[in-house]
Amino acid sequence: MSKAINQASARRPLTLIAASLAIATLAAAAACGDANSGITTTESGLQIETLREGDGPSPTATDRVRIHYRGMLTDSTQFDSSYDLGEPTERNVDRLIAGFSEALQLMSVGSHARVTIPPELAYGETGYGDVIGPNETLIFEIELLDIVER
Repeated sequence: MSKAINQASARRPLTLIAASLAIATLAAAAACGDANSGITTTESGLQIETLREGDGPSPTATDRVRIHYRGMLTDSTQFDSSYDLGEPTERNVDRLIAGFSEALQLMSVGSHARVTIPPELAYGETGYGDVIGPNETLIFEIELLDIVER
């Protein structure tokens, strides 16, 4: 084997260790709601990244809202989307999974956010249908367009 190949092979474990440390650092920052990461983690474990801040009011649990959303699994498999239907949908905030409801109440009208919902705030141990398995973490992109009924 050539000397260059031996040197490259010797550096490979160090490169893998450095990459692993970088990933672990980013994950820890997200989990802690590090201000520099742009992700806030609530006491319940919900993670919310504000993509665009709105300037309207925030809904309460008893409000009905107009939203656009896209729901995905952590492997990026999309399981639902109002975007694909071509129009926003209206939902009662208190009739959604707990994590989605919590996220909406943290947003203001005009906001656009990416939300990571842990299993205990989603469908838990039972999952939902054939696509969302037990203990799945869900990722939603949500645009809060309006509060249609208070």
